[in-house]
Amino acid sequence: MPRLALYALVVCALAVAAAVVSFVQGSFLGVIWVLLAGLSSNMAWYYIRRAKAEKAAAAQG
Repeated sequence: MPRLALYALVVCALAVAAAVVSFVQGSFLGVIWVLLAGLSSNMAWYYIRRAKAEKAAAAQG
């Protein structure tokens, strides 16, 4: 797994945890944490897919 994808997954997990804590405390700041979790999740998928495509391209040529 690419390093940037791993970092993005860690940020995603921490953002989800922060969102849960915020909502439990009654703060609507959790909405921002949810958006950050979505963004970092998409970044992780992007880096994973890019690494797979690069690996496939290297195997073909």
